[in-house]
Amino acid sequence: MTGTARNADATRWVELAEVDNVRDLGGLPVQGGGSTRRGVLFRASTLQEATPADVEVLLDRLGLRTVVDLRGPRESEREGHGLLEATAVRRVNLPVRQAKGVPADAVPDVSGSRLTDFYLAMLAGSGPSLLAAARIVADPEQHAVLFHCAVGKDRTGLLAAVLLDAVGVPAAAIADDYALSGSRTARIGERLARLPSYRRLPSVEHGLMSADPEVMHRFLEILRDGSGGGAGWLLRQGLAEAELRALRTALVEG
Repeated sequence: MTGTARNADATRWVELAEVDNVRDLGGLPVQGGGSTRRGVLFRASTLQEATPADVEVLLDRLGLRTVVDLRGPRESEREGHGLLEATAVRRVNLPVRQAKGVPADAVPDVSGSRLTDFYLAMLAGSGPSLLAAARIVADPEQHAVLFHCAVGKDRTGLLAAVLLDAVGVPAAAIADDYALSGSRTARIGERLARLPSYRRLPSVEHGLMSADPEVMHRFLEILRDGSGGGAGWLLRQGLAEAELRALRTALVEG
């Protein structure tokens, strides 16, 4: 990664007191020219411990209107959204889960290269949720949108990859964004260890907590070879061509 790219990444972070791994998905390059639009789409870890000052930043500075919660239904119900529940922000639960009936809030025993297979299994099990999320992001009336899971790396990283690939962000930029979560996993792990749903979360040394960009590169290569990338995959799930154009209009400028 070049120094210019690192500086651009630094400006995308949103630093909050009690919410980790929050960053703007704007400012990323797009093939053919332009970049992703800032202030539209944000990714994060769980929001439930947000302070009053954090909520003020989310509402007033970011203009948050919609939260897409990628956690499992029971996980989401147990943990909630803290102070955001008392605001007018729309909260939509769109679970991202593995196929074959694996519980959405299970801690998978995967690491290293097997993370790619884990992401492919979640992709196979989450078509309706990812499609619905894409439609939310394509609708400017729902901006700004923030999506999250628990750590903000795996389920969140999967949705980020599909959306960014669909609008033409190069694989290298998507993988670099994914890897940024690695700098926050120690802090996230400490926070999640206090919460009922995540006490079985492995230590930061475990492969599940890694954010190796090669994992995302492999995932995107398989997605592109097998489904025509994020755009082709979303179209197969039922996204209309007009909705895909709206998604690109929402996320790309220049």
